[in-house]
Amino acid sequence: MADDSLYPATARVPFAARFHCSRGELIADGIVHGLGVTLAISAGSVLLALSAFHASLREYIGTIFYVASLVIVLSLSAAYNMWPISPIKRALRRFDHAAIFLLIAGTYTPFLVQMNDPLTARLMLGLIWGAAALGITMKLLFPGRLERIAVVFYLAMGWSGVVVFNSLSVSLPRATLWLIAAGGIAYSIGVTFHVWRRLRYQTALWHGCVLLGAALHLGAVMDSLVISRI
Repeated sequence: MADDSLYPATARVPFAARFHCSRGELIADGIVHGLGVTLAISAGSVLLALSAFHASLREYIGTIFYVASLVIVLSLSAAYNMWPISPIKRALRRFDHAAIFLLIAGTYTPFLVQMNDPLTARLMLGLIWGAAALGITMKLLFPGRLERIAVVFYLAMGWSGVVVFNSLSVSLPRATLWLIAAGGIAYSIGVTFHVWRRLRYQTALWHGCVLLGAALHLGAVMDSLVISRI
C-alpha cells in the first residue's frame, strides 16, 4: 500500500497513480539513485582522466559523449523519481524516459569508434544516433503514449550491436566483450522489473539493474581504453 500522506491531495497530475509508492520504496530508490549519481560522476571522472593517456582523440571524444550521457541520465532519473507528485514531476518523467535513448547511443559510441572497420563504425554510429534521435522525439512529443513500443525500441537498440559483433570481436579485448554482454543482460533483466508495476520495490529493483548494467559497461570502457593498453 502507498503512504498517501506522502502525496499532496491538491496535486492533480495525469498518470499520478504510477507514481505512488511507500516510504520504504522511496528510501530504497533514493539510495540506489544516490549510488548511481556518485558512480557516474566519480568513476566517469576517473575514466576520463586515465583514458586521456591511452586513447586517441576520436576515442576520447567518444568517451566524453559516454560519460556525459551517463551523468545526464542518472541525474535526470534521480530528479524525476525523487520529485514529489506535481506537474514538474510529469515533465521530468518525459525527459527521463527520453534520456534512456541518449544513454544507449552514448554507451555504444566509445566501443564503435574503436572498430577496425571505419566504414562499418560510421554506419553503425549513424544508425544508433539516428534511432536515439527518433526515440527521444517520440518520448518528448508523445509522453505517456506508445510505452510498450518504447520498451521494445529500448531493447532493440540495446542489442543491435550483435549485428556488428564480428567486427567488435576483433577490435575489442575479450574481457571488454564479456563486460558489454553482462551489462546488456543486467539491463534486460531490469526491464522485467520496469514493467512489473505491482511488485513491491519495483522501481528500486529496476534502477538497481540499471546501476549494475551501467557499472559493467563503464568497466568495459575502462578495460578497452585503459587496462588493456597498460
